[in-house]
Formats: sequence, C-alpha cells, structure tokens
Amino acid sequence: MELLNAQLLGRPLRLEGNMAGWQQLFWDGQLVSQRAAQTDDGEPVEHHFQLQADGQPLQICLALELSWQPFEMQYQLTVNDQLAGEGRQDSQQLEQAVPSVERPVKPQFSLIGMASLGLKLFKSAKVIKVVLAGASIAAYSWLFSLQFALALIACLVVHEYGHIRAMKYFGMKTKGIYLIPFVGGLALGENKVNTRWQDVVIAIMGPTWGLGVSLLCLLGWWLTGEMIFAGLASLNALLNLFNMLPILPLDGGHVLKSISFSMHSWVGLVVCGIAAAGGVWLSYHFGLALLGFLLLIGSVEIFFEWRYRHHSPLLPLQRYGQIVATLWYLAVTGGLVGVIWYFAGTGDAMLGLPLQILQS
Repeated sequence: MELLNAQLLGRPLRLEGNMAGWQQLFWDGQLVSQRAAQTDDGEPVEHHFQLQADGQPLQICLALELSWQPFEMQYQLTVNDQLAGEGRQDSQQLEQAVPSVERPVKPQFSLIGMASLGLKLFKSAKVIKVVLAGASIAAYSWLFSLQFALALIACLVVHEYGHIRAMKYFGMKTKGIYLIPFVGGLALGENKVNTRWQDVVIAIMGPTWGLGVSLLCLLGWWLTGEMIFAGLASLNALLNLFNMLPILPLDGGHVLKSISFSMHSWVGLVVCGIAAAGGVWLSYHFGLALLGFLLLIGSVEIFFEWRYRHHSPLLPLQRYGQIVATLWYLAVTGGLVGVIWYFAGTGDAMLGLPLQILQS
C-alpha cells in the first residue's frame, strides 16, 4: 500500500510497503531505495539515497517509525542532515488518501487499445447506462408490470447508491451505476481500496441501504395497504439477502474475506473455501448457473488473495474492526430475514414466496 506521498525538491516522493516489512521508496517515479520483508514491527527504519542538485550531491534520509496494529507512522526527511520534512499518518488518514499515479506508461498503438479507447468514449457518453437501464425496464416489465418494474429498479439503484456513497465518503472517484437485466446493478469506482475496513464498508452499505428501502416499503404498506409496497419490501429484502451470502464476489463475500484475512491468511483461505463449497452446493441444489459463474470468479479471487498474502496492499482490520464488521453483517442480515419472515406471516402466497425459497 502507499504509506507516504510527499514532495522532495519539487518532485513526488512515494513510499510503498506492506505488513511483511517489504518497502520500496520512489522519487519522481524512480526506485531509489528498497527493503526486504522482515518481521520487526515497530523498529525504526531508514532509507538512504543520493541525488544531484545543481551539480552538488545531496544525501537523503527518510527515517520511519512504523506500527501496523494499530497503524501509525511517523517520519522525518533530512537532506544533508538538515530536516526537510516530518509528519505522522494513521489509519484514518490512510483511508482518506487517494493513491497517486505510480509511473507513467508509454502508450502503444494496437487494435485492442483502439477498441478499449472506443469503449471508454462509449461509456463517457453514458450510452451504455441508458441502454442497460432501458433493457432492465423492459425485462422486469415483461416479468411483472411497468409500475412494479420502475419501483424495483428504484430499489436496485438505492442499493448501488449505498456502495457509491461509501466510496465517496472515502474520497474515491466513481464511475456511476450500471443496471444489468435479470442480474441487478453494478456500482463502479476508479480507485482501489487501501484498507480492509474500506472494503467492508463499501460492500455492506449496499445491503444496508437496501434494508432501509424494505423498511420504508413496509411503512408504506402499513399506511396505505397497497400490495405493491408489500411486494417490493419482500422482494427487495430477498435480493439484498442474496447479496449478503458470504460468497465472493457478492457483498457478503467481501465482508467475510476482509474479516477472515485480517485474522490470518490461512484462516481466510479456510473460511472463504468453506463458503465457496457451500455456494457450489447452493448453486447445484437450485440450478443457479449465474451463481456458479460468480463462484468461479470468487474462487479465483480467493486464490490470488492467499497467493499474494505477503504482499497485500490492504491494511487489515483490527480486533475492534472485526467485531464491528461481524455485528454489522449480522444486524443487516437479521433485518432482511425479519422483513421476509414478517410478510410470510400475512398468509399471502406471493408474499410468502421469498421465505419458501429460503426454506427449500
């Protein structure tokens, strides 16, 4: 992860590192110092390198005191033994930091590159969003009705906006929401997460907002008695509960991965592997081909997460964060199940269908 982004002689000085002790220091995009993986957490670290300015050699030293649990870093930057800068960074500042551009990549002409550029231009015109939104309205109108389709899409947009809102809270740039017929929606961001807490919050905020929609629809049904509110509350709860399954790349899978891999890499591998096996049984039992495809993608993600565990760029959850994430997950899941259970008790066959799906 990017531990430090500062200026030296008017040019960027960037420090990258991970919990294994591996560190690389870049000045103006060039590697000037590096440190192999070690386990001396909390021990002072110094990076020394030399630069030339106006024909004169400059001896640069970056001294660090770094602790990972909890994350805190203090640094001093000296030039020819004269203090040039100092500061402190904690986990909250790290979460709000937007990673800088590492090194410029020389563009190369290719048909693939031209096709990618064309796709980006196509996306920038928002044509894809409009086409997918129209296709989603048509698909859900064919299954239900136009009125219900519009209301359902509104629920999906609120769910995805929960993800977008969390990304913006952490200072990330977003690309917007894409509706996918018969699948749901997708919230895209331009920046990668720096910490596992960011991964948890961004993932779980979608179902949290979804739970809020179901509760509002429940209130609307109580006040008006209109069945459309009851149907939306129940169906929306089922869709969000599906997203809370602890299977990658679903929202619940990201929460599980962040909690388990923060405990220990082998714990994360075992827990996520068990969840994936359960997902295989679920997809086979219900004949869910899409879920099987998602499991394939998620299994690849689990493998690479474990394979490169010693070079993970993500700051793990502290014990407090693991507890909060677990309680948050259980609260949202319990709330969604409660909504489904409540409407199943009304005696209406359609409103009881989500519970029958869960019990089958």
